[in-house]
Amino acid sequence: MLLYVFDYLTEFISGFNVFNYLTMRAIMGALTALVISLVCGPIMIRSLHIKQIGESVRQDGPETHLLKAGTPTMGGALILVAILASTLLWADLSNHYVWVVVGVTLAFGLIGFVDDYRKLVLEDSAGLSARSKFFWQSLVGIVTALSLYLLADRPDATALLVPYLKDVLVPLGILFVPFAFLVIVGTSNAVNLTDGLDGLAIMPAVLVGGALGIFGYATGNAIYSEYLSIPFIAGAGEMLVFCAALAGAGLGFLWFNTYPAQVFMGDIGALALGAALGTVAIIVRQELVLLIMGGLFVIETLSVIIQVASFKLTGRRVFRMAPLHHHYELKGWAEPKVIVRFWIITVILVLVGLSSLKLR
Repeated sequence: MLLYVFDYLTEFISGFNVFNYLTMRAIMGALTALVISLVCGPIMIRSLHIKQIGESVRQDGPETHLLKAGTPTMGGALILVAILASTLLWADLSNHYVWVVVGVTLAFGLIGFVDDYRKLVLEDSAGLSARSKFFWQSLVGIVTALSLYLLADRPDATALLVPYLKDVLVPLGILFVPFAFLVIVGTSNAVNLTDGLDGLAIMPAVLVGGALGIFGYATGNAIYSEYLSIPFIAGAGEMLVFCAALAGAGLGFLWFNTYPAQVFMGDIGALALGAALGTVAIIVRQELVLLIMGGLFVIETLSVIIQVASFKLTGRRVFRMAPLHHHYELKGWAEPKVIVRFWIITVILVLVGLSSLKLR
């Protein structure tokens, strides 16, 4: 929105031309989202306290979690407001990729909101049933995948890029649609499963989102993409602005979500963030790199799958509790230790993923 304003002002004051630069708009987007989060955070937390929208705790979980009962939840709304406001202010709104990622973020946020609202406000412990939740996630995921397929204007926009191998692109054709669907829905649920400790999910989301923004900047630049031997996707550079807004909003939320948390994001935040990361990865053609950088989300999801499969097949549990972060808590690790160590693992994985830009 502001891009048009600054374009007009540039005719009178040349200094406003600095805001036409993608990097400058990304910096402003991150700062705007951060300020919105920090300013609106206390207001939202007080409102959630007044309305008594608090966390319910699993009785079979670590005893230390009983102290979290009643902590305000649905704070993910703060993240969404900050991301969307900042993106609409600083992104190029004529870019169709911006509207796709904004749309999928809002849609998955709405699904999470309904689930949280039924659990916390209507006091329906089941919330949105697993079948209903998966149906709506699938519907949004398929519509988004089809949209990206139809928007593709060149073959490599729907091809699978294999990291670390130069010029290796696997044409997907129409198979791009189910593949993109799996990435979006899978990432959304993986982030949601990881969101079990104070700040555990939001910091990896910020790190992965920031790295995807770098990929977006390179992918949307004809010179950089040719130099780095990655597909050039016209318009993908605007993902840098969106990812910067996500990082700023996430860091602002972490101010209140860090241990001991004043607020939790709930499904409204976790589902939306995961879907946003998956969608951006698809746009910039880095789905396999997302698998690497988001390795923490993958491991947490696999721990749940392994636990359920093992118990159903053998009657035994592989982990003391799933997802994996609870396993280490029950082994005696203090919650902050689990969180920080998982963050460190994510930093390493993100750096490994970023190295694929040059190592081919």
